[in-house]
Amino acid sequence: MEKRNKFSGSFGFVLAAAGSAVGLGNIWRFPALAAKNGGGFFLLVYLILAVTFGFTLLITEVSIGRKTNQSSLTAYGKLNKKFSWLGVVSSVVPFLILPYYCIVGGWVLKYAVVFISGHGKDAAGSKFFVNFISDPMWTIIFDLIFLFATCFVVYRGVNKGIESLSKILMPILLILVVGIAIFSLTIKNKDTGVTGLEGFKYYVVPNVDGFTFGDYFRVIMDAMTQLFYSISVAMGIMVTYGSYYKKDDNLVKSVNQIEIFDTLVAFLAGVMIIPAVYVFMGKEGMTGGAGLVFMVIPKVFESMGAIGQVIGTLFFLMVLFAALTSSVSVLEAVVSGMIDKFGMERKKAVISEGLIALVIGVIICLGYYSKSIFYMEVDLPNGAKGQQLLDVVDYLANNIFMPIVAIGTCVLIGWVVKPKTVIDEATINGEKFGRKGLYKVMITAIAPVLLVLILLVSLGVIKLKG
Repeated sequence: MEKRNKFSGSFGFVLAAAGSAVGLGNIWRFPALAAKNGGGFFLLVYLILAVTFGFTLLITEVSIGRKTNQSSLTAYGKLNKKFSWLGVVSSVVPFLILPYYCIVGGWVLKYAVVFISGHGKDAAGSKFFVNFISDPMWTIIFDLIFLFATCFVVYRGVNKGIESLSKILMPILLILVVGIAIFSLTIKNKDTGVTGLEGFKYYVVPNVDGFTFGDYFRVIMDAMTQLFYSISVAMGIMVTYGSYYKKDDNLVKSVNQIEIFDTLVAFLAGVMIIPAVYVFMGKEGMTGGAGLVFMVIPKVFESMGAIGQVIGTLFFLMVLFAALTSSVSVLEAVVSGMIDKFGMERKKAVISEGLIALVIGVIICLGYYSKSIFYMEVDLPNGAKGQQLLDVVDYLANNIFMPIVAIGTCVLIGWVVKPKTVIDEATINGEKFGRKGLYKVMITAIAPVLLVLILLVSLGVIKLKG
């Protein structure tokens, strides 16, 4: 078995973990949820959950990884053999996510190429995105390129690959996010007179007019679900990255820094997107998911005129960097498990998983091609209508397996091995655990209840209106 590498220091760990956390969810889901759920009210709820619910799940997984010195596939069994199944389920999540995440990364790469080559206006066409994803040849080609880039980074290892990439891309990403956000505040629609500052006000000022009790519950659930996905928990990543974290580094401080970085980027994503969409398309343009990034945003850039070509190029480069750092962490979670469990060499593990992800990715790409046997349009239990194969795989990984993993983790730490296991690991060098009392209550009672609610919403047992 290969000697386990470690991040060179807490800075490398924080950037790598933040790179995993800052992904497509921050960019295309957070702004839409904030716009839909009362603006500043949603931001306040999200912030409260970040320092309670998010902190609890994040520090738990990183501590499990560092304590066991194992990836998630084997880490849970190290703590308690009866929970070995939890490691298996947690490893299934990144295994399912990697193929379709690289496909979406390929979509981003396609748009980046279009804007870099000076054809940004083409991307604003009403059928551009649909025509692209319906063409299996080109979606597979871009998927392959993005997957190869992901595999190349992981192939190079923890230090030369993951850490080096994060140290380069994360500062650039942050600069791009801040720069585009500032620009978004300065724009003005010459025809209507609407300004970016008005859109910013729409984003940050709480607006709960007409909210019912059910609306407040929906906001809390939306914020909690977004945070749950945003910080990369319950998919083996943070456990794996925690296993590369040195014993003499300050774990609590690093987790706090990851929280701040992820929340800051999520907020700035809203500043980038919401004012711009509000100025040129109004409230009606506020949508989430792939539609926001690949259909709405290009139209916004077209409306900006010549400067839109430049801003669009920078935007899609930023999204590409966010997607790549996240996909690298997903692959690493799988590869690390293969190394720990089966004693495989890193090179063989990367190549094996890369080939499997390519085969699954090709099948998913064909799911958008109407003449393919893999084409489908199904309704999911969470209320999503007419979904394709990619959406089905995403639903299984994110809405079913991830909540199960998180609930199991809470039971294991909160009730079986006890919270002291995590607290002792996090304070092994005498560090202060500032939210110790809160952590105990969260991991034993509040977090499991919230996670069960997420699972029930995902299964369609609880219906959220709006």
